Amino acid sequence: MSFFGLHFYCFVGICLMMFCGFCSGADPFAHFDLEFSYVTASPLGVPQQVIAVNRNFPGPTLNVTTNYNVVVNVKNNLDESLLLTWPGIEMRRGSWQDGVLGTNCPIPAHWNWTYQFQVKDQIGSYYYVPSINFQRAAGGFGGFIITNRKVIPLPFNTPDGDIVITIGDWYTQDHKDLRASLDAGKELGMPDGALINGKGPFKYNSSVPDGIEHETINVDPGKTYRIRVINVGVSTCLNFRIQSHNLLLAEAEGHYTSQQNYSSLDIHVGQSYSFLVTMDQNASSDYYIVASARFVNQSAEWQRVTGVAILHYSNSKGRASGPLPDPPNDGNDNSFAVNQAMSIRMNNTASGARPNPQGSFRYGSINVTDVYVLRNVPPITIDGKLRATYNGISFMNPNTPVGLADNYKLKGSYKLDFPNTPMNRPPTMDRSLINATYKGFVEIVLENNDTVVQSFHMDGYSFFVVGMAYGEWTENSRGSYNRWDAIARSTTQVFPGGWTAILVYLDNVGVWNLRTVNLDRWYLGQETYMRIIDAEDDDQKAEDAPPDNVLFCGALAHFQKPQRFSSASLSIQESLKLNVMIMVFAVIYMML
Repeated sequence: MSFFGLHFYCFVGICLMMFCGFCSGADPFAHFDLEFSYVTASPLGVPQQVIAVNRNFPGPTLNVTTNYNVVVNVKNNLDESLLLTWPGIEMRRGSWQDGVLGTNCPIPAHWNWTYQFQVKDQIGSYYYVPSINFQRAAGGFGGFIITNRKVIPLPFNTPDGDIVITIGDWYTQDHKDLRASLDAGKELGMPDGALINGKGPFKYNSSVPDGIEHETINVDPGKTYRIRVINVGVSTCLNFRIQSHNLLLAEAEGHYTSQQNYSSLDIHVGQSYSFLVTMDQNASSDYYIVASARFVNQSAEWQRVTGVAILHYSNSKGRASGPLPDPPNDGNDNSFAVNQAMSIRMNNTASGARPNPQGSFRYGSINVTDVYVLRNVPPITIDGKLRATYNGISFMNPNTPVGLADNYKLKGSYKLDFPNTPMNRPPTMDRSLINATYKGFVEIVLENNDTVVQSFHMDGYSFFVVGMAYGEWTENSRGSYNRWDAIARSTTQVFPGGWTAILVYLDNVGVWNLRTVNLDRWYLGQETYMRIIDAEDDDQKAEDAPPDNVLFCGALAHFQKPQRFSSASLSIQESLKLNVMIMVFAVIYMML
């Protein structure tokens, strides 16, 4: 063999070893391609434009395992900008992949962009969803499931199957028309219905029009399924139930719960749960799966906001018939909903993503370093515009995302003066952030002075839901806190005329969004951000630098290069192979 040939084969061998090393590292890669586009669908019998993912509505479920590196190539085939967010995913060392306007520039129409993040120390049921332009009201969402590593046991017998169900209220108006109504100072009004897995209700009575396609969940008798239910709707809490079947609650947004049976459970906007459901009924007929509106007046009009799917046993002998199973009868009992919410407790004996018990973090014995009270009121007019607020501030997203502004020493993009408590002053629109302390253990009290039940979400973290009640929160309310086994989650409900208290340890640097998940209130400015930096400048804990493919906008828009070719069209394996080939051909060229 010639000298050149020997060296060439040695070089190729080295390249192949490098390639194999990339592919077989300790933390594997999971790669997904998601194309967002418009399609015509008729989920409630009315043709309308919806946002599909890979031509499907809802989009595909993404399945990964704890510690996986997730690469999601997004192709935006919409006619407007897009951002994708991942509620509940606790991205570490920065919020560059969080997918909200305060941290990321939007993906322009007809562009590709690649998200890459690691799902460290997490398990559970999550979802992805558009975060801007009111697009969530048109779709673009799907499940995101993180399974435990095989070396970590489940706190229950391995189910015979895994089923993801998305539920949500739905409008037949185009999402652009809905946001135009809000821009014009109008309320959205009542939804036109509720969907289950993107489909309308089964014709359970004459009020349901003919020709609507419904969802069917196929099961086998005697088997137990893990049914993951996610409320991806606009603003309506939905009560979920399955006719004649118990719902054994097992997980809430990435944390195993004490297992207890429910006949039905309220699932608020943005929340997700896992139930273990055993198919222990006879198969004389199919069974109803129901998601119906809660905390609304019980007029006949609101009855239409009911999603109905079918649970079909493989040996079923007939169609489901008769009335739907009843929702909770608590019209005059405010305590029922609060007690149900607070009955959801952490399973302190279960391991999560790591082999140590989740309950080893004794949050109840840690001293609180900071207290924030966030109060909202019904939308009000500020400078001639209908706006929603926290503490009298309606948030305006900065033209340049906060992280980019910091990285490029850009002054004046935002302010760190968000008030810790409600202020006695006229409401205003502002770019005001919370200047939080890294490794602080904070208490956040959420006061809902609006007329509708709301969901509150915090990006980048799970928090402990320690208290909840109707009425006014006072210092004495802390005596009712659950300081032992409160559920940890990323989204909690706050009842109108009531409060919810959460505790959270701020160990994740970045700029993290705090918002109402109710899409109309969020769109109108009911949000802020918590800026958390490591003051010690520890490289192991500091926020990562911007990714190589970071998008620029605002005052930094001149840095953005036109997109000519995007790695989004290639899988991660194809990209690595292409890089190896380029290296090989470069060496051949130099040696010739």
